[in-house]
Amino acid sequence: MDFKIDVQEEQYIVHVTVAGEIDAFTAPKLREAFEPYEGKKGLEVSIDLSQVAYMDSTGLGVLVGLFKNLRANEGILTLTGLSDRLKRLFDITGLSDIMKINTGIEGGV
Repeated sequence: MDFKIDVQEEQYIVHVTVAGEIDAFTAPKLREAFEPYEGKKGLEVSIDLSQVAYMDSTGLGVLVGLFKNLRANEGILTLTGLSDRLKRLFDITGLSDIMKINTGIEGGV
């Protein structure tokens, strides 16, 4: 499956749609997509994962790194569109307790 990242920016809100598998091969591409936003104060990032079929620990690591960076700069990370499998992954790791996950149906931009 192809890996795609779409980033739409509106002032201090960034909408990201990810499609494909997030693994050791594709996670660096995801990390690169967030580099321009590192250190920006008060940024809100919403990531739509509804088209993500699989995510491993490297993908989780990228999202945790983004979460920490945003939090340190008074920003917000919201994850949307998690499949039952991804939601379970976030529940098992305890990340669903600290990250904002919108479990309702929500489109991208």
